[in-house]
Amino acid sequence: MELAVFLLFAALTVGFAIVVVAHPQPVKSTMSMVVVLFCMAVLFVMLGAPFLAALQVLLYTGAILVLFLFVIMLLNVGRERAPVAPRRAQRWVALVSSAFFAGFLGMLLWRTYGPVAVEPVTAEYLSIRRLSWELFSTWLLPFELVGLLLLVAVVAAYVLARAPRPAAEGGTEA
Repeated sequence: MELAVFLLFAALTVGFAIVVVAHPQPVKSTMSMVVVLFCMAVLFVMLGAPFLAALQVLLYTGAILVLFLFVIMLLNVGRERAPVAPRRAQRWVALVSSAFFAGFLGMLLWRTYGPVAVEPVTAEYLSIRRLSWELFSTWLLPFELVGLLLLVAVVAAYVLARAPRPAAEGGTEA
């Protein structure tokens, strides 16, 4: 039964992730991302990490994606239009990135199922004390920088997308 639930939520995660990338409407793409993050939280629970699942739902699904949805609706983003001409540089960057991704995935599979046995994860390794220690000692600066980056991105999106101001009254127009 556990395997069936895992496969169901894994399939939902992959399916809705494809919708996130492929859907032309940004609001529907963002709502699909909500489903992806919720399914990931279920997978975290199944892996024995309920604290991470709660963080996933509260922070990412509850806060960050609501912020994204608010910004998308505030900016009144319409449907995405297809590019006029294919861009060769974009195609090459996509191919090189795909090759790197395939290489990293192969390396991950080799380390997981290769000749060297991996030790099982212990309860101490998954404890909240260890997670908080790692989060507030080793990874504090990266998390703060990501928060700052999100703030800068939202402000930049607002500045770039706001409507131009009308010309001053009484001025001459050319």
